[in-house]
Amino acid sequence: MRWYRLLTSGVLCVVLQIPPAFAMEQLVIATSPSMRIPVEALGRQFEKTHPNIKVRLYFDSGLDLRRTIAGMENSPRGQYFIGSGPLHLVAPGGDELITRLEQKYYVLPGTKRTYAEVPLVMVVPESLVEAPASFEALATNQELRIAIGDPDLTTLGQKTKQLLTALGVWGSVKHRLDEASDTRSVLDHLLNGQADVGILFGPDAVQESQRIRIVAVAERGTIPPIIHSMAMERYCPNRAVCEEFLDFIQSAEAQAELKRLGFTPPASLQALKR
Repeated sequence: MRWYRLLTSGVLCVVLQIPPAFAMEQLVIATSPSMRIPVEALGRQFEKTHPNIKVRLYFDSGLDLRRTIAGMENSPRGQYFIGSGPLHLVAPGGDELITRLEQKYYVLPGTKRTYAEVPLVMVVPESLVEAPASFEALATNQELRIAIGDPDLTTLGQKTKQLLTALGVWGSVKHRLDEASDTRSVLDHLLNGQADVGILFGPDAVQESQRIRIVAVAERGTIPPIIHSMAMERYCPNRAVCEEFLDFIQSAEAQAELKRLGFTPPASLQALKR
């Protein structure tokens, strides 16, 4: 019982932040810290056309987020039932958690909406005048040093190796790789002169746009993408509002905002436009 109260108290604190005198209807999204920037941006855009709704975020990393939702679903004495829960939507970092929640019926079947993909991009310092224009060009210029995430330790490195292998250039560049422990280290190595180019995820590159510039974006379909989705929590207190938000995140307006942040539209949305 004590463990359950600790897990859910954070969610309830989010819901109760607004003083009653100024209370608006709240839309609470449980998300991972890594998704703060895009989910906050989507929330702000949604509020512009829904002035009576305030979007609130509840942060928890993968396993803890799953435990929090599981604790609500298995609450003692039936504390929550359909339409009375503190969470509206679930937006973890990546789709693995949503798949598991669907299997447990912790999110409503059929409510999952894919809204973004994360591209790999090649970056150079903003001050660099001449730069390769494609990932394939890394194989032809044998003097370029390339900063990447460690393929054995990081998702960034794993995806980078997949991409360069799929493009047929891994064998030509592997002796020129400067492997870093995380995204921040890739940037540091690039900006400190240890490498000439770096490979990052698009959103991380956009956040550093004052110091680096993107010179190439990996083509969709070259390797399996990292995708992000949202789904409706089973005890969601207002399904109509949730459905509006889920429709909104796939709209042209929302997709334009996500593109500005370095994401790309999911393949499913691109297919609908054809």
